[in-house]
Amino acid sequence: MPKALVIGAGSAGPAVAQLLTEQGWNAPLFEARSSLDRAEGLFLNVAINGRRVLRLLGAEERLLSDAHPAPLMEMWSGRGRHLATVPNGPAGSPADGGAVVRRGWLQEVLWDSAITAGVQIHPGKRLVGVEQNDRGVRAEFADGHVEEGDIIIGADGVGSLLRRQVAPEVTAEYTGLIGTGGFSRVPGLAPTVGVQRFVFGRRSFFGYLVREDGTVYWFANLTAPQLPSRDRSVSGEEILTRLQQVHDADPEPVPSILAHSTGSIGSYPIFRVPTSPRWWRGRAVLIGDAVHATSPSAGQGASLALEDAASLAAALGAGATDHERAFAAFERERRERVEKIVAYAASIDKQKKTSGNPISAAARDFLLPLFLRGATKDTRYDWVFDYTPPPVVAASDSPNGARSTP
Repeated sequence: MPKALVIGAGSAGPAVAQLLTEQGWNAPLFEARSSLDRAEGLFLNVAINGRRVLRLLGAEERLLSDAHPAPLMEMWSGRGRHLATVPNGPAGSPADGGAVVRRGWLQEVLWDSAITAGVQIHPGKRLVGVEQNDRGVRAEFADGHVEEGDIIIGADGVGSLLRRQVAPEVTAEYTGLIGTGGFSRVPGLAPTVGVQRFVFGRRSFFGYLVREDGTVYWFANLTAPQLPSRDRSVSGEEILTRLQQVHDADPEPVPSILAHSTGSIGSYPIFRVPTSPRWWRGRAVLIGDAVHATSPSAGQGASLALEDAASLAAALGAGATDHERAFAAFERERRERVEKIVAYAASIDKQKKTSGNPISAAARDFLLPLFLRGATKDTRYDWVFDYTPPPVVAASDSPNGARSTP
């Protein structure tokens, strides 16, 4: 039985480990965190292309049981003017719209699905070194544990340690934006059924949705040209105070959402990896944010990671032994698509940045409706969602047998 060491248990890691296990691999999963934080804050969009992979995993229905369906996105100016409504999925296909979920819920669903499939998840294992030779790979972890396998898969995010071995010259680029987010409950605020709303505020970009039970999911993208220093931790109270200051002149319900914020507030600089000259080296391969991190502006980060998992598992096949050929095929299939989406997200990042100049804001608010006119029927961006995972050929199946996407 071939063995793949999977590093990182975010989105791509559990998915590829499950699919490889179902194809006859031994695919243990190693995660630096000591346990899954099932109440982890912040949230993300899972687009239809990502949902198709979850369907293949048998996990889509459970994920959607605690999701906010959002087939439409409403754009508003910082003066309260409705700019446009655009689809969160292929134009004219509301059933294929995105679903907004808590990040912790997505990870819980993926972990549980992988465990049910027989994947061994090892938390508290922070990778510190990798050696490889003609016979296999040897991974060393911070606690002294050593694991050997035939290949190693780096699904360890934008700060990937494995990327230092595969493509050491590649570093993540800071986008000039700080992501923040949290939850709120505003008395009397009506649910945004089927919609997520975005406000191009005068000094910051703000997004929110209101669930049926009144819970508000919100986020803000603060413009910060200089990368914040890692030497100083910023408290949630400081972040909230700054957000209230930059959004104090924006239309309701933005100020009220911030005023009624509950629980912890997440904050992180947003990075991207636009391209990498190599996706694999020898017996090591990178997937997800480790090799093509995108900003959240296109709502595709988790979905692209899930796509990678399905595509790599299919390339490796049921017990495949020619890993280099499989890695090369995986890269050929994926590179053009993911780099195009990373660039697309970067173009949206530019619209989010603000200097606080009222003239610049007015020009943006004038041009956006023209640019987005007819967007609900515009098929130009349907390519973003155009991915269907290949079927999984289980080790026990006949050559013609496969479990395909419903």
